[in-house]
Amino acid sequence: MASFINGNFSLPGINPLLKENFRVSIRSIQSSKLRSVLTILIIAIGITSLVGILTATDSLKAVMNDSFGKMGANSFSIRSNFSEMQSAERKARVINRRNISYNQAVSFVKNYDVPSVITISATAAGNVVIKAGSEKTNPTINVIATDQNNLDFIGAKIAKGRNFHARDMESSSFMAIIGSGVANVLFRNGEAVGKVITVGAVRYEVIGVLEAQGATFGGGADSQVWIPLTNARSIFLNENSFFTIGVTPLSVSQEFAMEEAEQVFRSVRRLTPVDKSDFRVTKSDAMMEDVMKIMSYVTIAAFIIGSITLLGAAVGLMNIMLVSVKERTREIGTRKALGANSVTIKQQFLFESIVIGQLGGISGIVLGVVIGNLTALVMKTPFIIPWLWIFSGIMVCLLVSVLSGYVPAVRASKLDPIEALRYE
Repeated sequence: MASFINGNFSLPGINPLLKENFRVSIRSIQSSKLRSVLTILIIAIGITSLVGILTATDSLKAVMNDSFGKMGANSFSIRSNFSEMQSAERKARVINRRNISYNQAVSFVKNYDVPSVITISATAAGNVVIKAGSEKTNPTINVIATDQNNLDFIGAKIAKGRNFHARDMESSSFMAIIGSGVANVLFRNGEAVGKVITVGAVRYEVIGVLEAQGATFGGGADSQVWIPLTNARSIFLNENSFFTIGVTPLSVSQEFAMEEAEQVFRSVRRLTPVDKSDFRVTKSDAMMEDVMKIMSYVTIAAFIIGSITLLGAAVGLMNIMLVSVKERTREIGTRKALGANSVTIKQQFLFESIVIGQLGGISGIVLGVVIGNLTALVMKTPFIIPWLWIFSGIMVCLLVSVLSGYVPAVRASKLDPIEALRYE
């Protein structure tokens, strides 16, 4: 292992000539501190942007896997189809509105014979302010109209209080279940169950608080307020509202359950065999795949940004090494006159380039991991150490430093010692 003694690096077990070359390289870097530090910073910035974004992305991916995993691999949902068909394909008669209505959702529940747990939900209000006494949230809370089965469908749990009961639906009660984020803002980590919140101009009694879900795509249950579906229909919803049906089959395969669901809902929507389905039957893991596809675009963007920065760092490093060769022409001539061969000179300059590259890489990796996890902390996602990106960063910096230093090292090794000694 390398050690630092009396200002010199000691490398036991290594050829003395290599040791001396390494010491000369370190002294050369120390003699031009400003240029070396600037080059190290350029490399560090490139690696920081690369490792930082990828660390945050990996942390978010872990939460996405956990969040969608809670929904169960067998569950699926029936949603409105938001994609527009090409004009040439719009030959089939248009029977239904774009949205799935409440009556259609209820009709599906009544006619679907596959043993399943089924939930109906809709967004009653989006990006609203929730109040409790003098406290209020930011206008980022979604109010979800749902029933007692939604809790199991999304894989959430009640931390305090209780879930909705069937009687809450029958009586259209003014009860609410709130996310942990909403509870923390309105009640400062105090008791929320039994307290009253205001949604718009309507007052609801809190009967339950959801367990913290962490950062999820679209905000998640932490920033939601759930109210009974029947209550929301009389206050927030109408026939133009978009309802979603969630299905968790109990004793059959997902494929069979989805095929039956599509046939039943086609009947509910009064579609003929020649009509295309004007709704979507989506697996839970398919939704996760869509999210992961978006995250992959972020990863590609981070890689491109980091690569461009590293390209600039490589040019800067090569420039510094070329300037160093020119400034140290007499030194190179002296070393050659004392017996140093071309290979030794080439090694010296490659060592300098590699040391600068690795210092920049290590600095960038440390900063990237810290910044990435700070971002993850803000998003309430778990702390991770991205070993893959750490090792990748080290190898990338090694490649950049070798490629940047090779041309100057070769140029230095080919200098004629006589001409070099005459150089002014």
